[in-house]
Amino acid sequence: MQSIHVLLDTVDKVKTLVGILSPIEGDFDLVSDRYVVDAKSILGIFSLDISKPLRLDMHNAASAERVLPLIEMYKA
Repeated sequence: MQSIHVLLDTVDKVKTLVGILSPIEGDFDLVSDRYVVDAKSILGIFSLDISKPLRLDMHNAASAERVLPLIEMYKA
C-alpha cells in the first residue's frame, strides 16, 4: 500500500479526482482522522472535512504508479 496527502478543498478538485480514479482498477481510500471513505465516491468524499489535507491510500502498487503522475497537482 502506498499513501500520499492530498488537498481537495474545492468541488472541482473532488470531481476531477473521482474522474481520474474511477476507471482505474484497484482500491483507493481517503482517510480523515478516524474516517475512511472510498476515494471513487463523491458522496463519501463530501462526508469528510475537505478543508484540510486527506490521506489517499492506494492498495495496489501498479495502480498507484499509474495514478501518482495524474494527481501530482493535488499533493498537500
